[in-house]
Order: sequence, then C-alpha cells, then structure tokens
Amino acid sequence: MSERAGHRVVGRETWLNERAELLAAEKELTRQRDAVAARRRELPWVRVETPYRFHSEAGDCDLADLFDGHGQLIVWHFMYGVDWHEGCPSCSFWADGYDGLRPHLAARDTAIVAVSRAPLDQLLAYRSRMGWSFPWVSSEGSSFNADYGVSDVSTYNYADLDTPVDELPGLSVFARDGADVFHTYSCYSRGLDQLNAAYAMLDLTPKGRDEAELPWPMAWLRRHDEY
Repeated sequence: MSERAGHRVVGRETWLNERAELLAAEKELTRQRDAVAARRRELPWVRVETPYRFHSEAGDCDLADLFDGHGQLIVWHFMYGVDWHEGCPSCSFWADGYDGLRPHLAARDTAIVAVSRAPLDQLLAYRSRMGWSFPWVSSEGSSFNADYGVSDVSTYNYADLDTPVDELPGLSVFARDGADVFHTYSCYSRGLDQLNAAYAMLDLTPKGRDEAELPWPMAWLRRHDEY
C-alpha cells in the first residue's frame, strides 16, 4: 500500500471491498432520508391568515397568485435587504440552479419563486445581471419575511439567537386548496444544503467541500460572474 496526497493507494480488490462497506452505509442513509421525508409530508398544515401583498413584474399580487395555477409553492427566501446594492452571494449560489428545475417542478404541480425585501426594480436588475429568469417578487412593506423567520431575525431555525440579524436565508413551502393557502414546511441553515447541487457533487470528491481551513465555510464563494 502507498499514499498519494494523503490518501491510501490500494489494489482494485481492496477498493471494491471498502466501497461495498460504504455502500451499505449509503443505503442506510437513503432509508433514513426516505423516512424523514415521509414525516415531513405528514406534518400538519397551518392556514395563512395574513393577507400578504407582493410587488411582481405583473403588478401587485397576493400569496395565492404566486402559485401560478399550481397546487404547491416553494418560496426561496433570498437575502436581499431593502438598502443592499446586490443580492447575497450564498443565496445566489443556491439560485443558480433554479431555472432548469422549474419545468420539472411544474410537471409535479409545484411552482418556485424567490421573495426578498428589496425593491422590485433592484431584484429584477440583479436577476438580469445573473442571467436568471425564475419569478422574483418583493415583499417590501410586508411582514412576510419576518413572519417566516428570515428578516429582523431573533429566532432562527427554531432556536433563539444571541444577537438579532437583519437577513438570513430560508425556504418555505405552501399548499393551496381552492382559495385557501396553507404553510406546510420551512427549513433554514444546514437544512438548505439538500437544495444545492454543487455541494452535493463536491461531497462526492476526495477534497469534498474543502472548507475546513477557511475563515468561515463559504469564504471561497463568489457570485458566478466574479470568479
């Protein structure tokens, strides 16, 4: 056995044996993930009583309008504060994958939209810069972002913060039944990792995310037009 870049170098038979052991662990993780997903689907719903209003390209609209005729809605709480000059790099990292998903989500009765507190013209200008086309609406003047735990945040990911924060990322899911809209799920922090295909791919490589020695985990990250 030898080493290369800190990794053992072995024969094919040894590698296959160890890969089979890892596969057993991967299958167990898949079973656990399926079980958690089932519990997620079984969560009770909460009727949305607040008449939220949003500013969209088509004019002002309500939460039901964001479904665009579908029965389910995924809201990406994109960090873009009222006085910010550009969107959050981390949220942009996640959002880079959304356009290609939209037709597939629509085929399963699901819409996706980004919601931020910044004025609509700033959101659309940044969207144009990034080359995106997914729907993006402004909740400026609404309590929507605060109510769903991502703006003026004192409690995040279902725990109190030591210091309040103006903006944090998150995702919320809603379902529509006729004229009624229900909140079914929200996730934050590391719960958002499952939505990032680039991280999922890096997790398959020998270096992984390679963030352990950085000042903070995403210190390497840039908007895709800044590398």
